[in-house]
Formats: sequence, C-alpha cells, structure tokens
Amino acid sequence: MTGPLDGVKVIEFTEIIAGPVSGVMLSDLGADVIKVEPPWGDPWRDGGGPFAEHESGAFIAVNRGKRSIQLDLTKADGRAVAHRLVKNADIVVTNHRPDVPAKLGIDYDTLSAINPRIIYAEASAYGLKGPYAGGPGYDVLAQAFSGIIQSEGIMWRGVPRMIRTTPFVDFATGYAIVQSVCAALYYREKSGRGQRIETSLLANAMTTLSGHLARIPDHPTKPQKWHDEDLPMLQQAGLSYNELNDLYYEARWFPSAMLIYYRPYLTKDGLLAVACLSDPLRKRMADCVGFEDRRFQPDYDLQAPESVEFADDLLVKVEELIAEKTAEEWLRLFHEAGVPAMPVQFLEGLLDNEQAQANGLVIEQEHHAGGKMKLVGPNAKFSDTPLEAVRPSPALGEHTEEVLSEAGYSAAEIAALLESGAALG
Repeated sequence: MTGPLDGVKVIEFTEIIAGPVSGVMLSDLGADVIKVEPPWGDPWRDGGGPFAEHESGAFIAVNRGKRSIQLDLTKADGRAVAHRLVKNADIVVTNHRPDVPAKLGIDYDTLSAINPRIIYAEASAYGLKGPYAGGPGYDVLAQAFSGIIQSEGIMWRGVPRMIRTTPFVDFATGYAIVQSVCAALYYREKSGRGQRIETSLLANAMTTLSGHLARIPDHPTKPQKWHDEDLPMLQQAGLSYNELNDLYYEARWFPSAMLIYYRPYLTKDGLLAVACLSDPLRKRMADCVGFEDRRFQPDYDLQAPESVEFADDLLVKVEELIAEKTAEEWLRLFHEAGVPAMPVQFLEGLLDNEQAQANGLVIEQEHHAGGKMKLVGPNAKFSDTPLEAVRPSPALGEHTEEVLSEAGYSAAEIAALLESGAALG
C-alpha cells in the first residue's frame, strides 16, 4: 500500500491556497488527487513570482503529489468530462465563491445525483449564510474580519500589518477539509452514504482564536470590557484609529510576570526562546539563570501594584543576565536543566536543518521546470501504510490525456475534446 488512503480518488476544483493545501495533504495520505484546472490554469501558478511559465515555488508547495487536467467547464463537453471523473471518485473539494459551482455544473446537488457516495467538501470565505456569504475569500481578509490583524499590534504605514510569513488561515482551512473528509469516509464505510461538508476561512480563523473568544458570564476579560463599554463611547467621541489602538493595547496589557518565561531573548551572540508555562518549569529557569522571583511565594498576587513593579524590574534584570552568555551556552544549560528552549532561526535555513532532515520532513524531487529541488515533505508517518513516493507538482494540463484515458475515453474522443477546447493539455 502507498499511504492509508491508497485507492481513494479526489477530484479537486480548487485554486490559490486553502483548497490546494487539502489536496497536498490527502495526496500525502495516499489518495490519487486529480487537480482540475481552467484553460488559464490555477492563478497561483504565478504566485510570488514565477520562475518559469505557469510555475512558481508558491504553487509547487501546495500542489505536489497531484495530477493536472485542464477542462473548460463553461463548455458542455468540459462539464461532461468532470461529471464522468466524479462518477468514479470518492471526494470532491472546491473553494470557489458559493455561486460559482452551480454555474460550472460542479455543485453538490449535481454531483451527488451522479454519484450518491461522493463526499463533497466546500470551503467558502465566510460561510454560506449571512450578509457576506457570497464574498471572495483571501487570507488577509479573513485575518482582517476576524480581528487577527488588529490584535497582533504590528503597525505598518499607520495601519495594522497582516501576519505575512504564512497565510495561516488558508492552511488551517486546508487542515479542516482533510479532517472532515476523513471523518466522512469513515461514516460512509458504515452507512454507504456520501455527504456535503462545509467549512470556511472565518470558521477556521475563529477556531484559532477560540481561547480569546471564550466568554464566561460575569467574568469578562479586560479587553472584552473595553470593547463592549469603552469603545462605543470613544468612537462616538471621534478618536482616531491610532488613538483607539493605543487604548486597546493598554486594555490588552500582558504582565511582565508572564513575559519573563515565554518569549525570545537576546544573548551575547544571537537569540533564543524559552517556553515555561508551569511553575516547576519557571522555577527551573529562575535557578538556571540565577534570579529570584516572588511569584513562587505562597499567596503571591501577580496583579498587585507592587508585584507589577517588581516583575517589570525583574524582566530587565533577566534580559541583562541572559545577554551575558552566548546562545549555545544558554541552550546547553537550559537543556541540561530541563528548561524548554530553542534557538531563533531564519526560516530559509530550515530545509538544511539537521533536525528537520533527520525526521524526513525534507524531500528532494526532480521537477519538470525547476530541476532537482528541496521541498517540505509529508508531516506524518504511518507504520503500516507508509507513503512510498511523493509525486512532483504537475505542469499545467500534464495529465489531461492520461486521466481522460483512465476515465474510458477513446483516443478519437480525446482528440475531439482537445480539438474543441473542452479539454486542454
């Protein structure tokens, strides 16, 4: 076997990131993923700057492991091909605007009539109901609407800056699709029935924020009280955004007593990060660095004014102490003492990192346009159903004829489809 989903066929009507991410992960689990692209291809083929025609690193990263077929779904013959593919498939994934699938004949009602066992996963921007139901979905918009951008506090040119290292809402949505279709496959094994799955960028942004969004009756957080009570009055008074932002961050103040133990530090020659979220770990760090913290005293009140002042002063002292040794020295001392700590690195070096390579997280592939390249590989291993190989990302329409032949089209029928423009490749 080649992965636990060996024999499962996925038809992917997706583009950009959220949908394609799910296809990569399903492929890593052993599924046969057929990516249906329009005549012009997935727009993400040019994402981040292409290095060749229809090829970019951004596209390759979220489309390895798949086969590509080009179909013009605005043509009846193109839709007929898609329907034939779905007839023998297990899963369909789409992340178009909610009104698009019906126009292209790839909506759930149409496809489930063709194949009642089909599992149909649809990722929208904000869900299929409500005033924004039909809106287009992009990671930056989900970050904005959910409050993530504003809450991060990173300003750029007078406005909050998005989290730009990775489109994490898109990736979270891709994970949610995989989780959901695997659960639906299990249900189908018991019931024989397929079903429709809905998720959205908004749903997954909210999931990542669940710790901040939990509300306890009669115990609102300080930021929640500020939002509900102060913000309306401040807006009515005409305060500028920057003024509101400053007041918001006062309400979201994070005490130095916590920051001492969960943050990066500047050492003599670089940076490292510590993560001590329990008192036993905090005590180990304090002993290792050589400082005394009153928080370990019985009945100590972290919120008392004198405690806040003490923690602010202590934070400065700890910074000074850690700056006296190199990162390597501190990492050796911390690890020997059982203090969670790791170096702060530039992400561009991660593929060459011994730890990543030792765990098989880096793969090498021969790409048709990029040659021999390194990529992030599958993020899970299975003892009984190992994935034997990972297919490189496909050229646009690379597998059109192959997939059509597998679907039962004759050579003459394939030639006719190519001639009409219903299929390309």
